[in-house]
Amino acid sequence: MSPFLLYSDGNGNIFEDTTLYAVGRAGWDAYPVEPEVWIELPTGGNLYELPGRRGIGIDVETGDMRLCEKGWAVAAFIPPAHTGLFIAAYETMPDAPTLPLFCYTAAGWLDDKFYVTAVRIESDIRQEAAGYDEALIENGTNHLMAAYPHNRLVKHLMENCCQTYTCPAARNLSLGRWECPVPTSPACNANCIGCISFQPAEETIVSTQDRLTFKPTAEEIVEFTVPHLMNAPYPIISFGQGCEGEPLLMWETIREAIIEIRKHTPNGSININTNGSKPNAVRALCEVGLNSIRVSTNSARKHIYTPYYRPNNYQFEDIVESLKVVRSFGGWASINYFVFPGMTDCEEEYEALRKLIQDTDLNMIQWRNFNIDPDWYLGQIGVTDMGEIMGVKQFQDLIKEEFPNVKYGYFNPPIERIKGDYELDFAHL
Repeated sequence: MSPFLLYSDGNGNIFEDTTLYAVGRAGWDAYPVEPEVWIELPTGGNLYELPGRRGIGIDVETGDMRLCEKGWAVAAFIPPAHTGLFIAAYETMPDAPTLPLFCYTAAGWLDDKFYVTAVRIESDIRQEAAGYDEALIENGTNHLMAAYPHNRLVKHLMENCCQTYTCPAARNLSLGRWECPVPTSPACNANCIGCISFQPAEETIVSTQDRLTFKPTAEEIVEFTVPHLMNAPYPIISFGQGCEGEPLLMWETIREAIIEIRKHTPNGSININTNGSKPNAVRALCEVGLNSIRVSTNSARKHIYTPYYRPNNYQFEDIVESLKVVRSFGGWASINYFVFPGMTDCEEEYEALRKLIQDTDLNMIQWRNFNIDPDWYLGQIGVTDMGEIMGVKQFQDLIKEEFPNVKYGYFNPPIERIKGDYELDFAHL
């Protein structure tokens, strides 16, 4: 049995409409959702009211699709490690505000439980809500601030990222475990429509966090990352975070830091999350010990990528080359693949992703939820027709069938997982 549609009364209260079954959206259109696609809303997920939008459902008696006029539509934010399979289905009213930069997964209600259209794509639990103890985080934050009183980067990560924005990566750093964030660049060479750290003042959306305002030195980076690599379980340090611009613009500093880090410890993995815009900089980092790269993209197609990223002085071919460079050094190459049901899973995208995997010898796809207002996004990049759609789950299954060695996940794997047992060597509770 399918879950019932959810609606909000505009005052923070959510109800189920038992006259309508919930449906999902892919691209511009609403579709029925098979019962087996629904899973219980995972711990750490949230429900959102979508103001100015009427939910679409299937009439329980007639089987026809119609609007729910009782209140505003409702969507779910699903936590890390899960990939949404459908967007919430709704009709947008003329005066509806632009939605903030979150994901909007289809949600419903059945047997006293909330359900969402999603799949758990990752076994690693490094950002599991249940794994964060507030008292331990506070103690860890205070300890790091006291241990590195003059380190601007530690101060930024603890006061801004950990305490203000409750960034999961910064919180893990405070707890001395797993992946350590290392933001380095206040500037960027792309103008992403959905940038989470910088939006023009005239834009109808706002960034979800403030961007780094200084350029860390190699000494500041080395000071706290070396102890993390030496002592943390499954240790990774990752340049390129949501609170900064493009780390490759600071590649000289990163190169200097990597050289110094490896003088002190061979432990752990050194990773960069990047737009992949400077292949020569990536090569220079690989030469001194970069272990892995994660290149972000909303598509494997240049004509979909470009109007979203709006790159300055680089092009789509450069990101492909950066992946190739890392693989030529025997490193681990991933894409941070922004999943947008109806666009990601169309036939044209399928063929383009196949080609990207073949051309780059890609190791991993991180199936990330796209945090953006669906209508606004499609309007901004000018897409009206997606062509044939196969569904995200079938899309994933077909890629896995053809490329069984390409790993699926949500997080950058530690070196133990890269070189050891991918199904075992990662963070567990």
